[in-house]
Amino acid sequence: MIIVEDKMFELLTKMYSDMTSKFEAVDKRLDSMDKKLDSKADKNDIIMLENKVHDDSKALFDGYTQTFEKLVQLEKKVDDLSSKVEKQDVEITVIKGGRRAIAE
Repeated sequence: MIIVEDKMFELLTKMYSDMTSKFEAVDKRLDSMDKKLDSKADKNDIIMLENKVHDDSKALFDGYTQTFEKLVQLEKKVDDLSSKVEKQDVEITVIKGGRRAIAE
């Protein structure tokens, strides 16, 4: 009976050892899967942020383009007004010069 108990003990010890090694392997696999999932989540987060930044920068560029176009329009209007003022200054000078010639 001692031989049977010894064999039974050896069998249980071996089974325990095998189970322990299997559990360790499963733990390692789970840890590696967790790391992969974490890295994928990080990559997805980065991609999402990059897309948001891209959209925001595109909107900012559109705003800059609109502002620049408005500035060009305003500069043209100011130039047109400046030329009109210069023309009117010349006309006023001619008119005043003509009055002086008549008055003299």
